[in-house]
Amino acid sequence: MTGGAMTMNENPGALVPELLLLAAAVVGLLLGAWLPRRRQYAVRLLAAAAAVAGLAATAAAAREPDQVVFGTSYAIDGITHAARAIVLVALLIALALSADATRGHRRETEFVVLLLLGSLGTIVLGGANDLLLLFAAFLLASVPLYALAGWDARALSTEAAMKYYLSGAFLGVAMLTGTAILYGVARTTAYSAMRDGLAGADTAVVAVGVVALLGGLLFKAGAVPVHFWVPDVTAGTPPAVAAIVSTIPKIGALVAVYRLLLVAVPPEAVDATLLVAVVAAASMTLGNLAAFFQTSVQRLLGYSTISQVGYLLMAVAVAGRSELAQPALLLYLAAYAITNLGAFAVVAALPAYTELDDYRGAARRHPLLVAALIVCLLGLVGTPPTAVFLGKLTVFTAAVEGGLGWLAVLAVVNTVASVFYYLRWIAPAFRDADVDRVAAPPISLGSARTAYLASVVSLGLGLGGGVLLPLLSGPPAMAP
Repeated sequence: MTGGAMTMNENPGALVPELLLLAAAVVGLLLGAWLPRRRQYAVRLLAAAAAVAGLAATAAAAREPDQVVFGTSYAIDGITHAARAIVLVALLIALALSADATRGHRRETEFVVLLLLGSLGTIVLGGANDLLLLFAAFLLASVPLYALAGWDARALSTEAAMKYYLSGAFLGVAMLTGTAILYGVARTTAYSAMRDGLAGADTAVVAVGVVALLGGLLFKAGAVPVHFWVPDVTAGTPPAVAAIVSTIPKIGALVAVYRLLLVAVPPEAVDATLLVAVVAAASMTLGNLAAFFQTSVQRLLGYSTISQVGYLLMAVAVAGRSELAQPALLLYLAAYAITNLGAFAVVAALPAYTELDDYRGAARRHPLLVAALIVCLLGLVGTPPTAVFLGKLTVFTAAVEGGLGWLAVLAVVNTVASVFYYLRWIAPAFRDADVDRVAAPPISLGSARTAYLASVVSLGLGLGGGVLLPLLSGPPAMAP
């Protein structure tokens, strides 16, 4: 991912990965309207083909010079390339994870199309270089996922979708308010020009605008204090939906926060380091404390995702203060996405196991699934040689380099504490099963295969991730 000379143009060819997802969503929706229910899997294959083609286009674009396209609104640089790649890989895993649960369903096409649109919005969030496009991307990454949360029309899913929507609507208004404030001060919505406009502005006004803007992005990431929707949505929706809404939006949201603070908000106007560091500390601590007392596996994973956002925000907090901040954030995002989706894939593969105690004796009945679960859960802890271990190590190093040693210490304490509730899930699998649970319930083979693949990729990325770190460096593209 080069960071060489930058050009600015109106070239649609620079948006091939995004256009592929959009085309797949439109064509898939039309195709699904004509296909019989038993053949709607063709839409899923179309989505997977678009994701694979998007990865190839991303690899080709990464060899080209950085640029800002369509005025100053969208940056095509190393950060965007990484966000594209992570989202597209996560999209492929999500398509595989959800295949068994949605195959033959009368709304299978809707599921895939909503997933495509949400993934598209997430990618645009990561590349947005203008406040107006950032808000449009926020809506595109939000509205399809609100509908996805209520996709199966169960009572719990409907309640979860309403809570998700109402929280998002409120914080979307806050984000739009922040955009208006910052525009009123800087007289521009373009990041690079806004930086100059905010430099001499009133600090209090800029701080209000930045906090309001961050509110919407932190909602998408599921960070404290705008995390209230996370446990209810992850517990009240099917495992495939919970995996998607707790993983994919975080990628674009955190990359967007990083780019915004690095490019658009000058430290002399408002120093967001302490604010983001406090949010990171609160997220990792509250997420871990709440997870201690959970018995529902999906709710436990919901609180786990909140704690993971806290670790990820450490890299955002030292944006511009540590050279490791950017590669640490992007590597951790890739590791988290694969590992978290893998953990949810195990849950989806064993739909009869909804509580921790249901896994009693699972190691004897489903040894490979339990092995995948162990890799993913200990991976979320940050146990070597998994990918999250390398991500956490790099993030902790970046935090120390950026002058946030106290936050790194707190993160280490939280990491050690998190071992407890992950072991609460693993330990029952090796205990003898109760008499009434001797018969092994059926498993979802597609989700099981996805769990195996995710656990293997997590280990592979952990062993070879050091090669990726130099590729994830490089300055963001700036409009002239």
